[in-house]
Amino acid sequence: MKKLLVIDDDRKLCTMLSQYLGPEGFAVEAVHDGREGVTKASDGNFDLIVLDVMLPTVNGFEVLRHIRTQMDTPVVMLTARGDYVDRIIGLEMGADDYLPKPFNTRELVARIRTVLRRANQEKEEHAVAPSSKKLVVGDVEIDLGTRNVTCSGRPVELTSVEFNLLEHLLRNAGELVSREDLCKKVLGRRLTSYDRSIDGYISKLRKKLGHEVSGIERIRSIRCVGYLYALTNSSEVHVLEGISCSNTVSI
Repeated sequence: MKKLLVIDDDRKLCTMLSQYLGPEGFAVEAVHDGREGVTKASDGNFDLIVLDVMLPTVNGFEVLRHIRTQMDTPVVMLTARGDYVDRIIGLEMGADDYLPKPFNTRELVARIRTVLRRANQEKEEHAVAPSSKKLVVGDVEIDLGTRNVTCSGRPVELTSVEFNLLEHLLRNAGELVSREDLCKKVLGRRLTSYDRSIDGYISKLRKKLGHEVSGIERIRSIRCVGYLYALTNSSEVHVLEGISCSNTVSI
């Protein structure tokens, strides 16, 4: 049975979630203010945390910041409906997904299962002996085994979702990738109306890698369609096995 921590000051909602999620195979513990949430998250071995933005004592963003400095436990944030700023901030700070209030409990369960499934897949990949394969596009290099990233030789810290998003963009560098495809391949779900998760992660990648490469926009937004990672005149997509370049793929 998966252990969930719900951090929300709405006690009725917490009780309802405990009653609903139990039969779905989740053991739920709930706390009702931010400071207690930080302590509980640090002390407990939880599989996932459901975190509300609006909390007494310490708000949800600060709770998330504390969590991310200590652990990589998946976090699904609850935000006010229509407040896109809160959602983008949460994603940029390391939340794995968000759900606006009020929400359908079945949708919450679906989101929780998707995030947990993605986290489990990543753990299984890490458990396999690391490969020396690297993907190089321009000034960015990612190690597919260790999941380390460098940009112009400097290390770049990415969350697991950011890494997966960057890898997909690099493999398709120079080509338009739709938001629907990114949502399916990176987040493991279909794109829905008003879902801006991918946009939030793209914004974070731009900040971490730099908005431009060789004087052109690194990740270009194609309005209402998707994103395109830049291939400069001197850029190629290389897949390197160890120190051999025999498997180099050029686009």
